Amino acid sequence: MNVRKGADRALSGTTFHRVPRGVWALGFVSLFMDISSEMIHALLPVFLVTVLGASTVAVGVIEGVGEATASISKLFSGWLSDRLGRRKGLIVLGYGLGALAKPIFALAPTVGWVFFARVSDRIGKGIRGAPRDALVGDLAADGQRGAAYGLRQSLDTVGAFAGPLAAIGLMALFANDFRLVFWLAVLPGAVSVAILVLAVREPERPAGKGPRPLTIRWAELARLGAAFWGVVAIATVLTVARFSEAFLILRAEDKGLALALVPAVLVVMNVVYSLSAYPMGALSDKADKRLVLAGGFLVLIVADVVLAAAPGIWAVMAGVALWGLHMGMTQGLLAALVAETAPEESRGSAFGLFHLVTGIALFAASLLAGMLWHWVGPAAAFVGGAVLTALGLAGIPAIGPPRGGAPAG
Repeated sequence: MNVRKGADRALSGTTFHRVPRGVWALGFVSLFMDISSEMIHALLPVFLVTVLGASTVAVGVIEGVGEATASISKLFSGWLSDRLGRRKGLIVLGYGLGALAKPIFALAPTVGWVFFARVSDRIGKGIRGAPRDALVGDLAADGQRGAAYGLRQSLDTVGAFAGPLAAIGLMALFANDFRLVFWLAVLPGAVSVAILVLAVREPERPAGKGPRPLTIRWAELARLGAAFWGVVAIATVLTVARFSEAFLILRAEDKGLALALVPAVLVVMNVVYSLSAYPMGALSDKADKRLVLAGGFLVLIVADVVLAAAPGIWAVMAGVALWGLHMGMTQGLLAALVAETAPEESRGSAFGLFHLVTGIALFAASLLAGMLWHWVGPAAAFVGGAVLTALGLAGIPAIGPPRGGAPAG
């Protein structure tokens, strides 16, 4: 009997991580909301430029402000979820606001309306983001977090390529009617909210850990520790190097991709992202997370070089696929590192700070990419990204071990 139990333990340790059902449910919530969001986002840069007459600089501003707004919202929602000791209510509020913002894109007659819709949608993302990420860390056991964050990210990314695929089919079916596609994107957003309300349950609070006073204590920042701030620093450099995917779409259009096929860019990127996120997360639970992260940086450098030098659409698509691989190697892993390096009682605040800093970096990156594209040329944006990624790669060894002194893997 003991031999059998030992064999079972060995088998479970080498095959499949038992990810909690709550993480699966959150993954499907993300999946359906991403279908909704990406049906719009895959078409939005071209809609702005070709229908509303916006410049690429305006696209960069809209993307950057939208993501920065989301990140600021995450700071406060993460902190509030720590103080309340509960996270689901804020998650429902955030997903609900995201669903309600979708019809505004369909109604938008001007760039200003799109700007308002994008910011509203991103506020919803910000409200839900840090509490949701912290809840995944609450639900997953030690040694499972790489797999748990990888799985949630993988399901999220299935939605991210299913949305553009739906957009391609609907654009072909309805003769490039952007606004009708935007209206249809409302439906999966509503499904997402329904799954969240009905299927996600929070773990019970330990005795004596109820709500805390709603006061900001700056001393808590110091208690986050050097290992956490090292993760934030590396993620910030990576974010500056990895600007909005809107510029991947514009690069493909620049190389001749047909209007109806433009969403295929995000399909390719997100298929690779989805297929790689869980395996890389599971691998990071067994290996040094810093090595996996360094591999993701190297892949991004190669992707930038390919996209900068691309002579045609097939080369662009190869660069897009590499971009997706680097996302799968880095995004869930960075979330796992935040969860492992931050104190449990401040996990929501840690994710909020993480997203705030990286969101500000994304605003700067998107604005810089838009200006380089407009005044120097498309290749300049990707060359700049490769240089910044190389700088970040050099700093990865400085990331310390998680709390408790265990190795980063």
